[in-house]
Amino acid sequence: MNIVCAGINHRSAALDIREKFAVGAHELEETLTCVRQIDGLAGAVIVSTCNRVEYYTASICPLRVLEGLRGYLQKRTGGNESAFYTHESPASVRHLFRVASGLDSMVIGETEILGQLKQAYAAAMDYGATTRHLNKLFQHAFRVAKQVRTETQITRGSTSVGSVAVDLAGKIFGDLSKLTVMILGAGEISEKTARSLVSRGVRTVIVSNRTFERAAKLAGEIGGMAVHFDNWPNAFDSADILICSTSSPTPIVTRETIEPLLARRNGRPVFIIDLAVPRDADPSLNELENVYLYDIDSLEQIVSQSLEIRRADVERCEKMIDHHVTDFVAWSRNHTDFIK
Repeated sequence: MNIVCAGINHRSAALDIREKFAVGAHELEETLTCVRQIDGLAGAVIVSTCNRVEYYTASICPLRVLEGLRGYLQKRTGGNESAFYTHESPASVRHLFRVASGLDSMVIGETEILGQLKQAYAAAMDYGATTRHLNKLFQHAFRVAKQVRTETQITRGSTSVGSVAVDLAGKIFGDLSKLTVMILGAGEISEKTARSLVSRGVRTVIVSNRTFERAAKLAGEIGGMAVHFDNWPNAFDSADILICSTSSPTPIVTRETIEPLLARRNGRPVFIIDLAVPRDADPSLNELENVYLYDIDSLEQIVSQSLEIRRADVERCEKMIDHHVTDFVAWSRNHTDFIK
């Protein structure tokens, strides 16, 4: 049995390609169904985050599945084959273990990716898309990640995209205590970003989400204020920083929305940090006076500093992962059936 992985990430593809390739929750079941029709493919798990979209599949015919995946991915990337990579066992197994451990992330040692992998795996199981080998693979990956976190210091410092965004705000403004921050979206990334902001001294946080109850819950937990999603532009006047992290397939912070609001700010600048993929903020906003837009790829300079802090632990993590890869590959060779 072979594990085949194909996908794109922040190193292989720019944001404008990744956002087109992203698989939203609303299309996950349909996408899994399409992928499972590839000849020779037994099961699949799709991982779609702000920095990667990866397809993990099980097959006894890896070359046939790779050919089918390439054809499918070419359609999703508009024929840009150079944007995505493919791995077979044992490289595919090592890749997943590195991803789960935060070694393949933009922020080395980030902790959010493990939760995202667990959600992706659970969703694939719910849709009946996993197999015995994929179940074993992902459960093993979760154990690897736990050991890496427990036995190394790879997770110290800024370990999430949200915390890096807060670092960026600190570099721009210095003292954050007098700022007003508006957050669009109340998902996991938004929640961690909000909590990180409060821990850094921000006292005024406005939360807006399509589901108001979710926004109100998060606002209540951090001592912030919730506004209905249709009304967020009305609260924009007071915001110094706007952080976006929704699951919208199209931009919600557009030039048409923001440009009329700027006249009411009397020249006061606004910093927009867009953590969403696909992007929540129209890139053309950067052309407006007193608007400073940062997207997920703009955080790389801070990320590189984060890597230096953790570099000493990376080698230890890699050795742990190599040991686990050997164990999984040995198990897989002894179990060649498709039993779920």
